[in-house]
Amino acid sequence: MIEVVGIRFKKAGKMYYFDPDGLRLERDQYAIVETARGVEYGLVIKGNTMVGEETIVPPLKKVLRAATAEDARTMEANAKKEEEAFRICLQKIARLGLDMKLVDVEITFDKNKLIFYFTSDGRVDFRELVKELAAVFRMRIELRQIGVRDEAKMLNGIGICGRALCCATFLGDFQPVSIKMAKEQNLSLNPTKISGICGRLMCCLKYEEDVYEELNRKMPFVGDIISTPDGTGEILATNVLMQQVKAAVRKTENEPPTIAFYHVDEIKVIKSKKKRKHEPVPEELKAYED
Repeated sequence: MIEVVGIRFKKAGKMYYFDPDGLRLERDQYAIVETARGVEYGLVIKGNTMVGEETIVPPLKKVLRAATAEDARTMEANAKKEEEAFRICLQKIARLGLDMKLVDVEITFDKNKLIFYFTSDGRVDFRELVKELAAVFRMRIELRQIGVRDEAKMLNGIGICGRALCCATFLGDFQPVSIKMAKEQNLSLNPTKISGICGRLMCCLKYEEDVYEELNRKMPFVGDIISTPDGTGEILATNVLMQQVKAAVRKTENEPPTIAFYHVDEIKVIKSKKKRKHEPVPEELKAYED
């Protein structure tokens, strides 16, 4: 077991483990740590704790010290510098006629590097832009192209549920989301109804996927012939969440069928389809998958 602290550098960002190096840090305390990018200011979201060696990627970077009021003022000054850098970079992008959308600017705590995040439909030759920005700010310049999901995470917004975007409030990492998940949950395959403001499938499709997979394993298929307390019938529809089937049942061969509802525990499949089949994903929907 190894003693670590968990630190996050952005709201809803990924948590990273650091070696406390003898310091005692509490949750919601700020700390100055050494990272691959240099010295950074981060929020402690997990105080000193012991974890298994398999959960970390050695070697662990060290916590340099607990943050002070002076460090907080430095962060405020850096935020103003980021606003200035954003404005200047926008002007230079327009003057150079570059096909790119500037999303965010970040300066490292030690003022060693400025990172500009942008989106673009293709590759961008930004070498001239980097030269001009370096001449203005006199520090290392990095331009990083990001995807539409990362852009939504940085900018935040309101989803169709009426709440702030999950990715910008609590999701540390993006999980792959597929059309198959929407099919498992019997959702409409209309892209406007299952896509987020980023234009990709909504992250929340992933939340209940494990439950739907488990429930679907217990469900028979539409068209299956079943035995019920009232006789033999054919399944017309299924309700996964209620674990219920709708069936046309004949009490005797000569009687007309009646429509009835049964819980899956009340029925027994007599003749079933061999395999649950999903229709192939239309080509125009594949673009919405991550």
